[in-house]
This record gives sequence, C-alpha cells and structure tokens, in this order.
Amino acid sequence: MNTITTISPPAPPDTHIDVKFTGISFPDNSGEPHQPKNIPLLLQPSYGRSKSSMFDELRNFRISLKWCALDHSSFYGKSISYTTFILLTIIVPILTTFAVHVPSTSPEDDPFSFNKLVQLPESGLAAIGFFTLSQFFKKYGLRQLLFLDALEDDSLYVRRGYTRELDKAFRYLACILLPSFFVALAHKIIFFSTVKISLPYISPGVPLNSIVFFLVLASWVYRTGVFLLVCVLFRLTCELQILRFEGLHKLFEGWDSDSSVIFEEHVRIRKQLLVTSHRYRVFIIACLFTITVSQFVALLLVLASKSEKTFFNSGDLLVCSAVQLCGFCLCLLGAARITHRAQGIVGIATRWNMVVTGTSAGLGGQCKSQAPAAADPNDSSEFSDSSDNFISVSPHDPSSFQTRQALVGYLQHNNGGITVFGFALDRGLLHTLFAFEFSLVLWILSKVVVLY
Repeated sequence: MNTITTISPPAPPDTHIDVKFTGISFPDNSGEPHQPKNIPLLLQPSYGRSKSSMFDELRNFRISLKWCALDHSSFYGKSISYTTFILLTIIVPILTTFAVHVPSTSPEDDPFSFNKLVQLPESGLAAIGFFTLSQFFKKYGLRQLLFLDALEDDSLYVRRGYTRELDKAFRYLACILLPSFFVALAHKIIFFSTVKISLPYISPGVPLNSIVFFLVLASWVYRTGVFLLVCVLFRLTCELQILRFEGLHKLFEGWDSDSSVIFEEHVRIRKQLLVTSHRYRVFIIACLFTITVSQFVALLLVLASKSEKTFFNSGDLLVCSAVQLCGFCLCLLGAARITHRAQGIVGIATRWNMVVTGTSAGLGGQCKSQAPAAADPNDSSEFSDSSDNFISVSPHDPSSFQTRQALVGYLQHNNGGITVFGFALDRGLLHTLFAFEFSLVLWILSKVVVLY
C-alpha cells in the first residue's frame, strides 16, 4: 500500500496578540477627559425615535406634549389633541364672550369691555402654534425637528452643550409662564367673583361660576402654553446652531485648520439654517402680523376710551400683551444671535487667512502662536463678539493661499443666518422693526389726541 505522509511546517514560536476594541469617539475640544461610558442616552447614535424612558433627555418634552394634549404619535392621541384644541381655543372663549354679564349692582360699568379684546389674538396665536406643531410632528418627529439625529456628526463639546440647552429650555418656558399664570389667576378670581354667568337651562350661581372659572383658566394655560412651546423650540434650535458655530471657530485653530474641513462643516451648518428658516418662516410672519394688529388695536381702543382703566377690567389685556411680547422677543433674539454668529465667521476666516499667509511668507516672525482663551460653556452673554477669538497657526498648514482665499470669498457670500423669505433676521432688522412699531405708536397717539 502506498502511504501518504504529510509533513507539517514547524510551529512558529508562541505569539500573544493583544486586541483592544475602542468605540468611535468624537474629538473633545472642551479640555475635559473623554468618558464614553457616561455619554447620555440622547447622545448615543443607537437611540432612535423610541418611547420615553427614565434616562431619556426628551422625556420632559414628551410629558409636556401629553399634558398639553399635543401627542400626535397615535390616532387616539390626535383625536384628543384636536378635541382639546377645539374646546379650549374656540368653544370656551366664545362661551365666555357671550355668557358673562355684569350685574346691575356692580360698581364697574363694563369690566369685560377690555378683557374680551384678548380672546381673538390669544386664540389666533394658539391656532398658529398648534398647526405649526401638527405639521412638524407629521413630517419630522421630535428628534428630527430638534436635529438630534445630526448630532452624531458633531463633536462632544457641541453635544454636551446641546444637552445643557435642553435642560435650559424649560427654564425659559417657566420664567414666562409661571409669573403670567399667577397674575392671570388673581385676576380671574376677582373677575368671576363679581360677574354673572347666564346659560340656557342652567341656573346661575356659584357652582356655574366655578365651572366656567376652571374652563377659562384651563383655556388660558393651554393657549399660552402652545404658543410659548413653539417659541421655545425655535430658540432651542437656534442655540444648537450657535454651538455648532463655536465648534466651527475651533477648526480655525492651527492643529486642524484645513480649508476643506472648514468648508464641509460650514456647508452642513448652512443647510440646517436654511431648513430651520423654511420650517419657522410662516410661524414668524403670522405671529408678527397677529401681535402687531392686536397690540395696536388694543392700544387705540384703550386710549380712546374715557372709562376708568383698572386691573379688574383690563387685567387680561395686560397679561396677554406681556406673554405675546415675551414669546415673540424670545424668537427674535434667538434668530438675531445665530445670524450674528454666522456673519462673524467671515471676520475670523479673514484674520486666519492673513495670519497663515504672513507666517508662510516669512513675515510672521512676530506673529506668535497664541492659544485661544478657554470659553466658558455656560457664558451666553449677548454682547460677546464672535470674531474676538485668538488664532493659533501651525507651521505646516495644509491649505494653500488660493484655497484659503476661495474659502473667505465663499463665507463672504454665504454668511446669512435665519432668514424669512430672503430677509436675514439680524440686529439691523430688529432695529427696523422697532422703528416701524414706534412709528405706529406715535401715529396712534396722534389720533387719540385729535379724538380728545
């Protein structure tokens, strides 16, 4: 028999291979040690549009939407949402307008004359906010609306900052809603303890006044909360873009001053700014028109009336005006801040180009590399200039002069922030709006003087 003999090669010496797997991490420019185990659930890419859990940073938003009857995640939630909207935004204001009467024994002539002026603008702003949120949740969902899915491409500094902004969002809402609620509560207690409510087939008295009181209070909270919630969402979106521009500023530092990287990051931020402008432009224009008309009609009627103005007969008008102006100013200031940051990036890029060009040409002997001052992540000063940043230059900069010059030219022609049909919401537009509103006030005052 033939025998097949297999000769195996000599065994190599024992080799120990130590394989360590590390997760993908983003560069941390904040100076803090990277701790992948402590990344919140919101910042993990695997966390999608799931239900609320104990460690979900969006849990507060989802709870607020459910309490405001704005949960559109199911057919049952949509039915409750639309029913609540019709009841508290349309039926209850109409009921209070026609069912409330002044008793003959009341010392006031007509306490409801000024208060009924606020029903239409409050319901109008609530309707604008409600249908805006309905379209958002129908097309995007909460995570995509807040650009949480795009956070995977951001640095850890931006993602941690956005987590802090999520916590601060409800502080803005509480700072406006709670003081207004207590003032409105005091006014409605005094108001409904004096007026008489008459409904067909229902005997008037304290029980009826109490029921209508709670309905009116619930209607005010609902309408005010819906309007302010959209304003807070818009402000939160603007704060995210501000954090991304701060991350873009860090790319101009010498260790990563690559023109192609800066260009790609700016294009991504610019695209998100255009998406944000497109989503909220109808809301901003509708709110501006509604608030302007309601405020000046109320101002004209109040100044033209010769009756005595007291907290009893005009308390609702006071609270409504304060809420409208605070909510809309929250939107305008957020848009102006992000637009200012977008315009300031041109100055930083121009200075960076000059320093790098001078250094590479041998003229930068005196241009010492300066480390940028550590920015306080909690500092949200409105007066901070985005161009006041130090630029450190690497001796081996990967960008040529032509590439840097092209990048500066691109930034000069694409420095817009939040826009409304092509008009940038910057500080110049705020000054223009102030001048326009002040001119209307002077015109109304002149008409009042003529009437008197």
